[in-house]
This record gives sequence, C-alpha cells and structure tokens, in this order.
Amino acid sequence: SKEKPTLGGTRIKPRKRNIAAPLDPAAFSDAVVQIYLDNAGDLELIAKCIESSDLNFSRYGDTFFEVVFTGGRTQPGTTKPDEGERHSYSIIDCEPQREAILPSVIYIQKILRRRPFLIKNLENVTRRFMQSLELFEENERKKLAIFTALAFSQKLSGLPPETVFQPLLKDNLVGKGLVLSFITDFFKEYLVDNSLDDLIAILKRGKMEDNLLDFFPSSKRSAEGFSEHFTKEGLIPLVEYNEKKIFEVKLKDMKSTLTTQIAEETEMSEVIESVKQRVKDAKLPDIEVVRILWDILMDAVQWSGKNQQQNANAALRQVSTKSVLCLCAASHQLYLIAFSLIIHAVANQ
Repeated sequence: SKEKPTLGGTRIKPRKRNIAAPLDPAAFSDAVVQIYLDNAGDLELIAKCIESSDLNFSRYGDTFFEVVFTGGRTQPGTTKPDEGERHSYSIIDCEPQREAILPSVIYIQKILRRRPFLIKNLENVTRRFMQSLELFEENERKKLAIFTALAFSQKLSGLPPETVFQPLLKDNLVGKGLVLSFITDFFKEYLVDNSLDDLIAILKRGKMEDNLLDFFPSSKRSAEGFSEHFTKEGLIPLVEYNEKKIFEVKLKDMKSTLTTQIAEETEMSEVIESVKQRVKDAKLPDIEVVRILWDILMDAVQWSGKNQQQNANAALRQVSTKSVLCLCAASHQLYLIAFSLIIHAVANQ
C-alpha cells in the first residue's frame, strides 16, 4: 500500500488503544469476583482495586451488585446462582449481625460516590431481591433486613424507601408471613441507632405510614394483631404510636359524622344514640368526647367580631338548642365536664 503523504516537520501521534473491557456479564462477574479473591475479602482494598479498574460498570451495574450481595452472578430474574466464579465475602455470606454487615454498607457508599450512575443499579437489584424473598433462606432474609436498616441509618445513596417497601407487598410474600418477619427485623435493627420519628419519616417516604397492617397476613391483620406482634418483639414505642394513630382516626371520624348530623339538624335522639354507639365501639375517653362535642357546637355559632355579650348569648342559645348536656346524658362525668365548660365559656365572655 502507498504511504500516506504528511506535512513536512510534523509528528504523527500514535492513537492509544483503549483497554479492552469485558464483553459479557459472565466475564465481568468473574473479573469482580477475582478482585474479591485476590484481596481476601478486604473491602477497603477491593474498593481501591475497583476504583482503578477499567471494568465496564456502566453496562454491568446490576451484575456488580449481584456479586456484592450474593458472591456471584445470579440467573436472570431470580436470586439463584448462575454459572461462573464465586466468592464467599458477600453480604449473604456474612453473619446476621450489624458488625459483620456494616462494612459492606460503607463499602457500597464509597463505590457510589465514585460512580453515582450505579445508584439505579442498586435500586434494580434491591427491588428484585425484595420481590423474591421466598427464594432466600430465613437467615439470608434477616441479613438483607439488617443491611437495609443499616443502609437507611447511614443514608446510603440510591436506596429510597419506596424501593424497599413497595416491592414487599406481593400477596404471596405477605400471606406466608415473610414480609412481616423481614420488616420486624428491619424495624428492630433500625431503631437501635435511630428514633421512632426517624422510622416514621422513612415509612412516610415509602408511602407505608398509614398502611402498616398491609405487612401482616390476613389472619393477623388487625389492630390487636399489630399490638400483640410488636409487643412480643419488644417494639413498644411502635405499638403506642399505632394505638395513638388509630385513636386520632376514630376521633376525626366521630367529629366528621357529628358535624354533618348537627349541620343537617338531625333529630337529637339520633345524634345522642350515635355518640353513645361510637363511644362504646371506639372506647373513647369521656374528656375527648366532650371536647369534640363542644368544638362542634361552638363551630356552629355565628360569632360577632366585637360584641362579647352577643357572643355569650349565641353560645348559650347553641348549647340550649342543641343541648350539649343531653348529648352527655349517657355519662355523669360527661355531664359535669360539659357543665363546667359552659360556665367557663360564659364567664369569660
């Protein structure tokens, strides 16, 4: 072939050849496994080797996290090991204790800081594992729960709460009790270092704060079942939080119903019966019932901005017309509390 002409006095720089990267996930997986083996599972050394490697992480990010979690590549769409090299330093191979699993959380955080594009791959693999809990052994599920709790404690990038909680809500997983077991381990581990408020904030972000019973099999899906289970597991603050939340919902529901009844001028006997029934069903304390009744009746008063005497007369007409004392007739204590409220209100006009 003829030599190509060149400009006199110029030097042609030879192009640097790109270092060949693995062309398939199996080769990529084997290469990452080898890094683990060469460094005997020392995560600090492994992180340095991965940082300086030319492996194609952008193409095989999911495979990378399969190696991190399970020690090797998994079969497509499952958690079952695929052919190829494996190592025994994975999260699944750790002891089910925070001291053994925390280094892996910190290690992943380092990797994500250097390669933030891997965040999506961590989400993908986490979601797949959550949806496939039945394919893990009980001990392995506990390790995943501990890892997840520590990941949230360390504010690990790439693990939004919805990625964890929403995939768990598969009927077969919930029905077998696998989700309840997983979430219990998660709660217990997370609350070691974090407050109940922190946990509730995570549940809110995961759209689960108002749906905690969805983690329970249908046979245990009740307020009583919730309290019994988490009391047994030593999570008393969570039980108290849930009971308070249920109580507030009952109060809100009662207030809404009574407001509608009074606005529609429902027969007083019907309103009284409604109050009695709700107090009985919801086991509401007298003081809360009176507070609701008082608020509803006073909200219905047409208040004057300046005339205090007019306000006092309007309040008296309201309690006389609607007879808050009649509403409270079912309980002597309610009667006394309501009477005290009326006297106090009139005296302060």
